[in-house]
Amino acid sequence: MAITLDKERSALLVVDLQSDFLPGGALPVGGGDEIVSPIADLMEAGLFELIVAAQDWHPPEHVSFASNHPGRRPFEKIELYGHEQILWPDHCVQGTAGASLHPGMPWARAVAIIRKATNAAIDSYSALRNNWDPKGNRPPTGLAGYLKNRGARQIFICGLARDFCVRWTAEDALQEGFQVNVIWDLCRSLEPRRDDLLRRELSANGVRIVTVQELRHRGKIQ
Repeated sequence: MAITLDKERSALLVVDLQSDFLPGGALPVGGGDEIVSPIADLMEAGLFELIVAAQDWHPPEHVSFASNHPGRRPFEKIELYGHEQILWPDHCVQGTAGASLHPGMPWARAVAIIRKATNAAIDSYSALRNNWDPKGNRPPTGLAGYLKNRGARQIFICGLARDFCVRWTAEDALQEGFQVNVIWDLCRSLEPRRDDLLRRELSANGVRIVTVQELRHRGKIQ
């Protein structure tokens, strides 16, 4: 079944294309620099009128930072509010160069930038919902409502990292009732050895895996 790319009902969501997730950053994603120019080209191609960027924006005392847990090291896991929490290196700290969106991107084409993980007590992988809070809830970021109010029904997701923020965003978008597409070749993973499994799991859940070539050259996904 073909899905036609409807400009009035489709949104491009660029996830966490920030300096700290690129080579030389505090939490680099291997190959992250390889997707910068292709995403910029896609943003400029005129296929999407509705483009939104997601941006990690942590306060220095954020609960996900290993530095805020004495005796703990980055990438260790703890239990937080009844769920697993990975402890990360300090990254994307509010107001720092590492938190900035990649300066070479055409961000003037983005109609909105949603900042996430702004609450020091709650992590946030997804651009649509925060992770669990002390009451066991996952508070919304407001992006789902914004996209729906703008008429979006399809979301095309690209960015970093494929196995965390892209994945969580895609799964939450499905639950919000969107048709969800991950532009696979415009994402990179922290753990690429698990990409085959991730692809199968996303597909099984209803996420369509697409390529940028399918979008640019045909304007629809076969």
